[in-house]
Amino acid sequence: MASYIVFLGPPGAGKGTQAKILAQSTGLPHVSTGDIFRENISQQTELGRLAQQYTEKGELVPDDVTIGMIRERLRRPDCEKGAILDGFPRTLAQAEALDRLLDEFGSRVNLVPFIQVDDETLVARLSGRWTCRAAGHIFHEQFNPPARPGVCDFDGSELYQRKDDRADTVRHRIQVYRQNTAPLVEYYRQKGVLFELDGTEPIETVTKVLLAALEGIN
Repeated sequence: MASYIVFLGPPGAGKGTQAKILAQSTGLPHVSTGDIFRENISQQTELGRLAQQYTEKGELVPDDVTIGMIRERLRRPDCEKGAILDGFPRTLAQAEALDRLLDEFGSRVNLVPFIQVDDETLVARLSGRWTCRAAGHIFHEQFNPPARPGVCDFDGSELYQRKDDRADTVRHRIQVYRQNTAPLVEYYRQKGVLFELDGTEPIETVTKVLLAALEGIN
């Protein structure tokens, strides 16, 4: 049976980082909804054009469009042995749709790593990010500061803070995520596949714990 892993965790918890590491370790493809959206929109697929109508208005893309993209992606040959899902599902309805889709494949979600990080740590991680105007190089006040405040090390352009990286916006994103994800956590806990991790531990420690958990499902 193929292995399907679903990452849960608030913005800044490290889902993307761990998903990429796990993909390299297991050979399973890292399926990011952000990547899927960009690919479909750039290629102007039928689903991409539908999604673009909503994203250009700042609206949420309907579940049926998102699920259609996921379905197409999981049917590709590289997903024959499973996949690591990052950014999907985001709601209970999407989780139920994913279960129905995987049932068509004769499979199911095997493991749901839930990376937990307290709000203040998340705000510190996300709100310290600054971006250079010229090429989009990323710096962080605490973890990767520029040599000169407000100036990009690479091209000397001005550093600015995106609206999404401001503390008040970050707190709102975290609040919305927790509201939407709480039912998902319980859904997967009842299925016996939820695996909770401390996302404040070093990246290497979290990876080691994850790999050990993955061995347990094979």
